[in-house]
Amino acid sequence: MKKYVVPLTMLLIFETVAVTLWLTKNNLFYLFNFSYIGISISLGLFLFVRKYKHARRIVQLLVGLYMLVYLGLICNENMQIEGFWYYLFTGVFEAATIHYAVAKIFGPLIFGRGWCGFACWTAMVLDFLPYKIPSGPRKNIGWIRYITFAASIVFVAALFLCKVGNIERIMFWAFIIGNMAYYAIGIALAFLFKDNRAFCKYICPITVFLKPMSYFALTRIKCDKEKCVSCGKCERICPMDVRITDNSRKRENGTECILCMECKRACPKDAL
Repeated sequence: MKKYVVPLTMLLIFETVAVTLWLTKNNLFYLFNFSYIGISISLGLFLFVRKYKHARRIVQLLVGLYMLVYLGLICNENMQIEGFWYYLFTGVFEAATIHYAVAKIFGPLIFGRGWCGFACWTAMVLDFLPYKIPSGPRKNIGWIRYITFAASIVFVAALFLCKVGNIERIMFWAFIIGNMAYYAIGIALAFLFKDNRAFCKYICPITVFLKPMSYFALTRIKCDKEKCVSCGKCERICPMDVRITDNSRKRENGTECILCMECKRACPKDAL
């Protein structure tokens, strides 16, 4: 039963969040929302333990489509970073602010950038493209993410400073247009650089939150040096160019690890 500790622990964490928010916010939606996400992630981890090939993809679709279609398109919630700034500026701890607090600001202290590997609706599509293994070295253009991050703040701040009316409707359309842009840019970069995760590495503004918190993550891929034969398979297959065999928190691209487990799957000695 030891191999099922991780999926059970993840389920417990999300159920704790679900019940806590339900009782404190007096809103049954939070019980459903975080229970659903927790069950989906735990199911994926369970299937991974059972060595099911498409375990992570199932979680991506279950959570990603729920966030994109149900919360975004049906419930009209902007779950992108603009929605986070919108609720933050209005002083309301609801929807996107809670989502960001759990998944992208404080959550990464526990599960690192697991959001990127298991729940992101942008990566959900990009991971179906043909360039799952980067064909070349990482480009030195990661600074672009800080520009997109700043642009999201400026956009929402301008709406408030200019006292634009019907901001909620603007946020909804910003969600739709923003996602279309993300998908278009992400797909274009994937084919340009022959790297499915190029968007995540260079453009995505969410990583500005995720990277510093992931440095302290409790959940990390570690290498058993006694088992490792230095074959290099884990590092060649890593979609985020992480130096997997280095157990230091300062390892190259360490805060980029999305816990996709492709390295563990590829290791011939089960050293990860």
